[in-house]
Amino acid sequence: MSIVVREVTSHRDVREFIRLPYRLHRDDENWLPPLIRDEKEYFDPKRNPAFRYCRVMMALAWDGSMPVGRIMGVINTRHNAARNERTARFSCLETIDDATVSGALLSAFEQWARGEGMDKAIGPFGFTDQDPEGFLVEGYEHLATIATYYNKPYIIEHLARHGYEKEIDWVVYKVDITKPLPDWYLAMHERVRARSSCRLVEFRKRSELKRRMVPLFELMNECFEDIYGYAPLDRAEMEYLTKKYLIALDPRFVKMVYDGDTMVGFFIAMPCLSEGLKRANGRLFPFGVFHILHAYRTAKQLDLLLGGVKKTHQGRGVDILMGVAMVESARKAGMTMTDSHHELETNTKMRAENERLGGVIYKRYRLFRKFLDFRAQ
Repeated sequence: MSIVVREVTSHRDVREFIRLPYRLHRDDENWLPPLIRDEKEYFDPKRNPAFRYCRVMMALAWDGSMPVGRIMGVINTRHNAARNERTARFSCLETIDDATVSGALLSAFEQWARGEGMDKAIGPFGFTDQDPEGFLVEGYEHLATIATYYNKPYIIEHLARHGYEKEIDWVVYKVDITKPLPDWYLAMHERVRARSSCRLVEFRKRSELKRRMVPLFELMNECFEDIYGYAPLDRAEMEYLTKKYLIALDPRFVKMVYDGDTMVGFFIAMPCLSEGLKRANGRLFPFGVFHILHAYRTAKQLDLLLGGVKKTHQGRGVDILMGVAMVESARKAGMTMTDSHHELETNTKMRAENERLGGVIYKRYRLFRKFLDFRAQ
């Protein structure tokens, strides 16, 4: 095999870059095909605002006329400046089971990163922490969920062979919500409702959410500023994310808490669409949209996507107000379990909360790192 790595420069290259995972994972029953429409927007500098402050490289590995691997490199200049780092991120790494291919792709990424003055590589990690992050290392037997990786196990072996080691893990909990909530949790909920100045706000229509989304993202910037890898969103990104995701939100599964006129907590979840997205196989039309809508109506799992509490209100039961309300909404919709999405292994507060509610870890994702040696240039 003679492998050549070439930078993505043409529309044809972008098309091959987007479609490669569909071929590599066609026999993986638990891989989740992303919507091709969303992928085109994600990789388009004219439509994805992250390109305004991120430096990017994209490359394909070719065996003759056949693409056999891909990689994207990202330097988030905003995050690096805020954290005083010189870190490059690899993302979208997909290859056949050949360490020569993965090695060629990673070498191309590392050479680019060193040329940009970076001294550390991490990955997989995209433009921001709203993108998929971390390769799956436990839980391959479970269907992937939205905005997460489903990688082949051999890619973990390849990374170790090429000098990458663990940086940090995320864990994912599942909670059986058919069981009663603990008495202590319900008692605390009643105390907060009776004594706190905070009030829960719930919604029935998407139109009720629109004007609250930018304040929600502003609060997220405050809540997440110390979270690994987080870079604050600017106003353009807030409006972009509002436009992108508002149409997909189910108002029943958006909870907010206000103290007076100030938002002090938010919690966003959505019915698990994995079965519908898998059947859609990347396309909304002509039939994909019906598969997704069917999954939306019949899902038994609620995917918890985002949540935060204002620092001044942490420890005052704001999370419990939202948590009880979210479980009640999920039960009314006929759901039986929740998926916590990524929780950093170091986030002991949220991990303890999941475990007190009977949650068990059923997936684990790992971020890898490598320190870059400038002598390798």
